[in-house]
Amino acid sequence: MKKIIFLFAFIFVTSSFEPKKLTWVAIGDSITSINENAEEATQGRVKKGYMTLVQEKIPQIQYHNQGYSGWTSRNVAEKFDTLNVQIGDIYSIFLGTNDWWQGRNIGLFSDYANNTGNETVYGSFRIIIDKVRKLNRNADIILITPMQRVDFVWLFDYKNKAYGSYQDKAGQKLEQFAEAINRIGEFENFNVVDLYNTKSLSLPNLVKYKHVKDPATGEYKNLKYPDFIDIPFDPETDEYPYPIASEAMTYDGLHPSDKGYQVIAKSIIKVFKKL
Repeated sequence: MKKIIFLFAFIFVTSSFEPKKLTWVAIGDSITSINENAEEATQGRVKKGYMTLVQEKIPQIQYHNQGYSGWTSRNVAEKFDTLNVQIGDIYSIFLGTNDWWQGRNIGLFSDYANNTGNETVYGSFRIIIDKVRKLNRNADIILITPMQRVDFVWLFDYKNKAYGSYQDKAGQKLEQFAEAINRIGEFENFNVVDLYNTKSLSLPNLVKYKHVKDPATGEYKNLKYPDFIDIPFDPETDEYPYPIASEAMTYDGLHPSDKGYQVIAKSIIKVFKKL
């Protein structure tokens, strides 16, 4: 009888110390969506996305990937109700880099405060956050600012390219988008993972070099940032500018490499441990 009582007591005590299972819903763009097909989507350059890395360190986290390649905050706000977003304990929102590149108007903080609609980035974030709160009013919401970026060329289509955030787009800096997200986080008392201002993810650290053709001689050179700025790239004739040896925190100037994803995961883990 004593052995039975001891056994039940042991089961009760050990079960009461088991970590609570938590559901994490990660809303984002391609930097998020890559997690589920990393090797295929990156031609083997990335092994694990940030959600997998976080889950490995915090096994009680069960994540749902709500990443959509090329999407802006406007796309997510507009289509949220059709996305089958799961009810979660934690939501992260990692958007902004496509908003910048597509020239979306950031707007004013009053667009967020007054819920003026989906015409500005501030307004789009208000819609997304309101919809998340409808799913779970008590959920923790984490905002993640966009990373800095150098010149991007897609591995699968060299014509899909974009210059880096060292330059304005439509009269706006990517830094302003990060500032807007930080402003929302401060207003709402949300945790913010500020990747834009993470030193290891700054412009000089994103690639070791860019493999470019000298317009004057036709010879290829491996140039570090910022020496490759303004050197033209011809997607029809030029070699891919980011061979594997050039990878640093990104593998293509925009999307994180394994090292970059590790930095992102560590930053998110720090926040999760506070919750």
